[in-house]
Amino acid sequence: MTGNSVSILIFNTSRQCFVVVKQFRPAVYMCEVERQCPQVFQNQDKENFCHLEDPLPAAVGVTYELCAGIVDKPDLSLEEIAREEVLEECGYCVPVTDLRKITSYRSGVGVTGSRHTLFYAEVTDQMKTGEGGGQPEEGELIEVVEIPLEDYMKFAFDESLPKTPGVILGFVWFQNNIAPKLPKT
Repeated sequence: MTGNSVSILIFNTSRQCFVVVKQFRPAVYMCEVERQCPQVFQNQDKENFCHLEDPLPAAVGVTYELCAGIVDKPDLSLEEIAREEVLEECGYCVPVTDLRKITSYRSGVGVTGSRHTLFYAEVTDQMKTGEGGGQPEEGELIEVVEIPLEDYMKFAFDESLPKTPGVILGFVWFQNNIAPKLPKT
């Protein structure tokens, strides 16, 4: 397994909104536990491990992310994997030819050094063929969220909304490359 991945910035032209996902991430949750309850980690041995008397709500481990997935099917192109992820996570059927590569970059450079490829896709309400939500049998608990066009840059830099760098990168790319071409309302 390479750890390489794809993500897709999805813009719904029917409703003029971005389609992102919210997911619970155990690592994010544990970072919040460590930040808010450092005593839990003071005794590292299993016999004296301190338990949380009052666990934090699961919401502290939720992040906003672009639709994404790992590259784990060698017989599929990056575009085909991206297409599958859009369908599984967000419920839109996007033709491979409608996926536009934005860029590739290294992610997880301190741990995995994996290659990440970012795509852009425009969808319409007519392309919605399912609810999305990921694959629960693979442990995915995904909520599809729409970010209105008029709010996306505010959303990108709102530090109270936990998000991945891909969301910010995608929104800034959109601001520079697509937004100037949109009809003024």
